[in-house]
Amino acid sequence: MRWDVHGERSLYESDWMSLRLVDVEVPGGPRFDHHVLRLPNHAAGTVIHDVDTDRVLLLWRHRFITDSWGWEIPAGNLDPGETPRAGAEREALEETGWAPRALRPLTSYHPMAGAVDQTFHLFVAAGADRRGEPTDPGESERVEWVPTAEVRTALTDGRVTEGMSLTALALALLTGSLDRR
Repeated sequence: MRWDVHGERSLYESDWMSLRLVDVEVPGGPRFDHHVLRLPNHAAGTVIHDVDTDRVLLLWRHRFITDSWGWEIPAGNLDPGETPRAGAEREALEETGWAPRALRPLTSYHPMAGAVDQTFHLFVAAGADRRGEPTDPGESERVEWVPTAEVRTALTDGRVTEGMSLTALALALLTGSLDRR
């Protein structure tokens, strides 16, 4: 059953987001106002796995909003007109200094489909080539190749809490993308 949208109005606007109040009706049910966060850009991230050493390239970073530290994959918003693959490659290089090799799609999903219209695109790369220092050094405290066995543990012990990274790493493990070939 598809909900009917009767209209929407802006509550707040910025370059980063638009908070909207949407007038919706559930078929055979009530009509009510629902808050929706519209984001102008989708995002992309990459799980970079070095098959030879069985390690994953991760960033150790602080998130001020949740006041938490954790491992994350390189990721970020897509630039206007940028493809998800190109955005994933750019973000990995900017944040880590490593250019991922031969990206292949892992999945695309809506992280908070009940309130936010953003889509996340995930990729996996078998290795990367060092290009230099990160050009966006404010993204993390450090960039590190983490053993895959430790990544498995980090997923359950609270060292990976950011949603895109948690999803990407868990799916990469589940699909065998982090298996040694």
